Amino acid sequence: MAFQMGAIILLGTLGGQKLDTYFQTERPYLTVLLALLSIFAALYVTLKDLLFGGQNGED
Repeated sequence: MAFQMGAIILLGTLGGQKLDTYFQTERPYLTVLLALLSIFAALYVTLKDLLFGGQNGED
């Protein structure tokens, strides 16, 4: 689960860096934005797995 969180955050941050380089922004706006979004996404995925991971919907 920790590796999954780390991978999501890493991919978001690297994607933001690539976009900042592509659009040649003066400041790393897209890196910060995608890093924050990826943190929220990682928390969502982790909490969803913790809360609903054991429920398969089968009786």
